Amino acid sequence: RVQLVESGGGSVQSGGSLRLSCVVTSEDDFNSYCLGWFRQVPGMRREGIAAADFDGRTNYEDSVKGRFTISRDYAKKTLYLQMDSLKPEDTAIYYCAADDPGGLGYTTPPLAEYHYRDWGQGTQVTVSS
Repeated sequence: RVQLVESGGGSVQSGGSLRLSCVVTSEDDFNSYCLGWFRQVPGMRREGIAAADFDGRTNYEDSVKGRFTISRDYAKKTLYLQMDSLKPEDTAIYYCAADDPGGLGYTTPPLAEYHYRDWGQGTQVTVSS
């Protein structure tokens, strides 16, 4: 199994930026996994917002397109989420996740929660108006 540890959350004013990091620790190669970022507001379902596969393909949820950028650093075994032009509605707990490396692969990196097997503990992002 894989361990994922997020960091980089915090409080920022509307229009500001944050960069989230997720360190991935596993016996499998870092490129074995499709990795994603999800967020959850209390009382709401967790939603996928960005995903990146090993070959550089990415996918974004519509509300974050053009504002958030997902990236992977193989050498550091780290997944990033650069968040710019933040809005109060981006306030949530943000999670990174890794899929089952034994899967068949994807045409498009998925945003649906059921594709992902292992999860980090989450990091809080708060955007004030």
